[in-house]
Amino acid sequence: MGSRDAAIRATVEHLARRMHVYVNLPVADLHRSREYFESLGFKADERFSDETALALKISEGIYAMLLTHGKFSEFTPKPIADAATSTEVLVCLQVESRDEVDQYVGAAVASGGTEFREPQDHGFMYGRSFADLDGHIWEFVYMDWTHAPEGFDAMELQTRPSEDPAKA
Repeated sequence: MGSRDAAIRATVEHLARRMHVYVNLPVADLHRSREYFESLGFKADERFSDETALALKISEGIYAMLLTHGKFSEFTPKPIADAATSTEVLVCLQVESRDEVDQYVGAAVASGGTEFREPQDHGFMYGRSFADLDGHIWEFVYMDWTHAPEGFDAMELQTRPSEDPAKA
């Protein structure tokens, strides 16, 4: 690799380390959504919140921006999808244990969300999902990479029905 290529690669890697992710989601009732997500332990970043927007800090560098329909519409000319009848995004967050997966989804359901599908247990990977108050789907997953099958392909696993990993 030439010095120019190495410099470009170093710049890209540096920028990627500073990158933040903002998932923008339209919500019908911002106040109710605030209460719901705060009950799950997410913290609002008031610097980026007002009567039309709520910035939720999910982790270092990852935010969910909950926007009123009017505010969301300022960013796109397309109609807002009805998350109760169609899926526009799946938000998946990796956590550090199976218990943490269960705690988040349990709290989400207890606070008014609905469990979206049965838990997915592939041995080394465990996940559950819920629909929030507006129908947006959130997934929490724990992965134990030390037990992942050799040659594991996460995309292939996501596209096939849940099954016993021993039979896969």
